[in-house]
Amino acid sequence: MKLPPVVSPQEWTAAREQLLVKEKELTHARDALAAERRRMPRMAVEKEYAFEAPDGPASLLDLFEGRRQLIVYRFFFEPGVAGWPEGGCPGCSWVADQITHPAHLNARDTTIALVSRAPQADIERWKARMGWEVIPWYTLTDDFDADFDVDEWHGTNAFFRDDDDQVFRTYFVDGRGDEALGGPGPTSTSPPSDARRTGRTRPRATRRPRAPSGSDATTSTGPPKRRRPPQGTSTRWLRATAPRTPPRGLSARDRSKVISA
Repeated sequence: MKLPPVVSPQEWTAAREQLLVKEKELTHARDALAAERRRMPRMAVEKEYAFEAPDGPASLLDLFEGRRQLIVYRFFFEPGVAGWPEGGCPGCSWVADQITHPAHLNARDTTIALVSRAPQADIERWKARMGWEVIPWYTLTDDFDADFDVDEWHGTNAFFRDDDDQVFRTYFVDGRGDEALGGPGPTSTSPPSDARRTGRTRPRATRRPRAPSGSDATTSTGPPKRRRPPQGTSTRWLRATAPRTPPRGLSARDRSKVISA
């Protein structure tokens, strides 16, 4: 193996600073591209789609789980794929392995889900084997994959739901673009964040609450009300916001973390 040369500390620092200029240019270009991506026009989804969920039939609107935005990754786990029924597409599996707990996306009003043509019984079995229990996974039953460019290749679609429950397609990426979603390291969180219509907002769970209109923000009227954590909230948020006495509804493990915070 041919390795780079060994240099003095001064030469190494000079090379690092020279490379840093290009890295910052790439970062700024990536930020500008992400902003342009968020300004893409919306496409109304007029057709009704049907999926199978673990508890029965589901619509595309159901996949949002009540949130504003939805990211759907097409996972090839079904008859005809190499390894069926014991396993699915290796590349898709690599992507799924990089999807961390969805609490941070959920706190940003975004749901992430997988879709395949495998029956739910096989999906549940393989989720348990691979440790993907926290990721919602639905069975395709119609032309959703063909209509959204993921019938013959993996891909990620992003959707937005307005106040009237009208669904819009806002973004799509596949091929090399999907590699960033499955890449280990810091970049694995970039596509879901940048693909969202509302962009890199802070979680609503961590935003500072506004003072009531006409009130004195510096005047305390008593102890703060205890807030219940949003569904899927991480224990990090609990440590930052919960009082010393754990709120109700937490598991024994989370209660102990709150007490020790």
